[in-house]
Amino acid sequence: MIAIQTDDVDIGALISAAKKQGTGALVIFDGVVRDDDIIEMELEAYQDIATQELEKIARDATRQFNLLHVDIVHRIGRLVVGENILIIVVAAGHRPQVYAGSRYILEEIKKGVPIWKKELTKDGGRWVPGEHPTG
Repeated sequence: MIAIQTDDVDIGALISAAKKQGTGALVIFDGVVRDDDIIEMELEAYQDIATQELEKIARDATRQFNLLHVDIVHRIGRLVVGENILIIVVAAGHRPQVYAGSRYILEEIKKGVPIWKKELTKDGGRWVPGEHPTG
């Protein structure tokens, strides 16, 4: 599943779907809104392009790291502290592939997928630098 959505994610269902024949390891990354003076976080995306980029990242990671399964679900909208932002589920035959594949996916998302986040605090708000492409 590759998705950008406002609804929360059923992580348990993603894990169950990832356990295919040959799977020996799973890595689940769950990025959440943290409590660094943040009241809420607002996430926006150029949805069509962002989804295409996530699909490309998943294909590249699958090929490079011999992955058996990849899910990437990124939420948008207004989220509060503790809510899920980004879920990545990776399955492979062995742990080195899942760790490397998961890390690759996360870093590639941060590099260039058009998703932006604004941290809303009691003093106002600020766009998080480095979370979107610069040109």
